[in-house]
Amino acid sequence: MHGLSTSLVLIALLAIAAPLAARFLDRVIKVPIVVFEIVLGILLGPSLLGWIQSAEFTDTLADFGLAMLFFVAGNEIDFAVIRGRPLNRASAGWLISLAAGFGAGLVLAPTLEAAVIIGVALCSTALGALLPILRDAGESKSPMGIAVTALGAAGEFGPLVAISLFFSGRELGPATAVLLGFVLLTGLAIFLASRARHTLLHSQVTRTLHTSGQFAVRSIMFILTVLVVLSMVLGLDMLLGAFAAGVLWKVAIARAPEKDRKVIEAKIDAIAFGFLVPIFFIDTGIDFDLRALTASPAALALVPLFLLLLLVIRGLPSLLAAPRNSTTADKLAIILFGATGLPIIVAVTSIGREEGLISGGISSALVGAGMLSVLLFPLLALHQHQRRPSARRQRGARKSAKRSEPDQADVAGDAPK
Repeated sequence: MHGLSTSLVLIALLAIAAPLAARFLDRVIKVPIVVFEIVLGILLGPSLLGWIQSAEFTDTLADFGLAMLFFVAGNEIDFAVIRGRPLNRASAGWLISLAAGFGAGLVLAPTLEAAVIIGVALCSTALGALLPILRDAGESKSPMGIAVTALGAAGEFGPLVAISLFFSGRELGPATAVLLGFVLLTGLAIFLASRARHTLLHSQVTRTLHTSGQFAVRSIMFILTVLVVLSMVLGLDMLLGAFAAGVLWKVAIARAPEKDRKVIEAKIDAIAFGFLVPIFFIDTGIDFDLRALTASPAALALVPLFLLLLLVIRGLPSLLAAPRNSTTADKLAIILFGATGLPIIVAVTSIGREEGLISGGISSALVGAGMLSVLLFPLLALHQHQRRPSARRQRGARKSAKRSEPDQADVAGDAPK
């Protein structure tokens, strides 16, 4: 119990240290907070200092964090915006990535099951990690942001389906039937939620929004729990249920007053990014097997190889979703955003490691490549995107407007009253 108490205190401390470290380096380089969370977990975990030990309780909290990350991803996707060309092209690109990833897995892995794990990992896109980055950069509603959201939707939902099909413990036919049943059930729930007015729900949400009742938050946790448990009972991956829960809640609350929706979004962000999600990324660092990676030169060499494969296998097909009339810089940004992957990589390699299908070295190399992709690719992508002439003109216009504000104030002050 003493060891668990120490670990909980240190994990809470790391959750505070990560955003402080990100802010400290902000003027030099913009590094996503998740990178600091993972690195600090590695530093204080068994691989290096050994101050934090992996425990069943912290692993359970981390599972909740991973589920909440996919709930947020499902909740933030605006299907009305990405449907049509962006989503169709993103889905086609993902299918190409899946085929290419499976081909690469057959070359690199000794067994068919290991090849599937590598293939699914290499065709993923970390939408849950990219959405906060796009939001902070003010790009979530731009053509680039819409394209990346479509890529992320395909790059997270597609691998979840693949994981559920290949690792459900059933033959492919029954597994497909179960998956289709789950999709039909959740699709029906989403359809019915979109048709209903939810007057009682919205009134109860408004009445308890600032009281201890917190009906909205309790409803979110209920929907999330039901769909996660349902997916697990059916032998599917729990993240599929978490993703569907996010979509269902977005539809159910869509007609609520806008001011209430904004408050609820703030509460979701507080629960997800203030509590559960950081624990998931810190726990990822704690469980990261650095020794298995560094003990084998072959495993260590796989890290840059997997990073390159993410660019080729996932990044290049992402060009199909590039907005019309995209510049070369924008296309490079799309490649880099599409190749950013981590949560799915962590999930699928954990399954593979627990089932004894892949070695610790391959698992650590894949996770290491995913960590580097989250560290490097979004930064490079935003740099490429901001090199566009139109972006430079917009920044220049904003600076000119700021410089002219005092002059306008003086003019207003001199005007006759």
